Amino acid sequence: MKIATVQIAPIFGEKEHNLNTIINLINNTECDLIIFPELCTTGYSFADRNETEQYAESSKGDTISILSKMAMEQNKIIILGFAEKDDHQLFNSAAALFPDQNLNRIYRKSHLFYREKFCFDPGDTGFFVINNHDLDVNIGLMICYDWRFPEAARSLGLLGADLIVCPSNLVTDVWHISMPSRALENKVYLACVNRFGTENRNGESLLFKGKSAIYDYNGKILAEAAPDAEQILFADIDPIKTRDKSFNPFNDIFKDRRTDLYHNNSIEIIS
Repeated sequence: MKIATVQIAPIFGEKEHNLNTIINLINNTECDLIIFPELCTTGYSFADRNETEQYAESSKGDTISILSKMAMEQNKIIILGFAEKDDHQLFNSAAALFPDQNLNRIYRKSHLFYREKFCFDPGDTGFFVINNHDLDVNIGLMICYDWRFPEAARSLGLLGADLIVCPSNLVTDVWHISMPSRALENKVYLACVNRFGTENRNGESLLFKGKSAIYDYNGKILAEAAPDAEQILFADIDPIKTRDKSFNPFNDIFKDRRTDLYHNNSIEIIS
């Protein structure tokens, strides 16, 4: 299957402009799966919960409904980050939209980064994998700062993910050290879709570092974007190749796990 990651620079608060950009890119990109960054419909730097609520919308709102219809009409999987409102709760979420709308799911970011803690509620969906029968692919989602926690990617790997998709708004220079490890240690493809550009709000300037990347199941870079430009990356992936977790005749990275030793009561501290 052919996947595409779209590195863009959303304009804060300009939801109509951002959505039109997303729609145009979907219409003009030939692929089976297209992925956009975290919070790409609104921008990132919310001041507080009140401002987040002003721009957030339901997963059944107009934006997701429009894009869900496009996924069905174009026979294309669409994944993107958005600010979700659910009653009085606010989530940093990612929508996974499929040609078969019965597969549509929302993932809510588990680990909140920096000022997100003042603008969103911690995600409550947990980690899950979606199986698309037509493409024979199992897709797992995480968002940005989730990458810092090996448990996130490992949970998705153990659930059978062939491909982990990570919409992001990355501002550090260290994620590229560990992101390929998340692919390698779980033997999965991984698509990290970052944004670029700067947001000057709330008395601070955030520079988003771009360099979106697609990694194969050995952590090798299949495609990488520039740090400061709108860019679409493409990669052909074969999900079946991720399902045998052995890397030589004697070792399997999942079967070799010693879960009996991964508990506090089996670890001795000597001083």
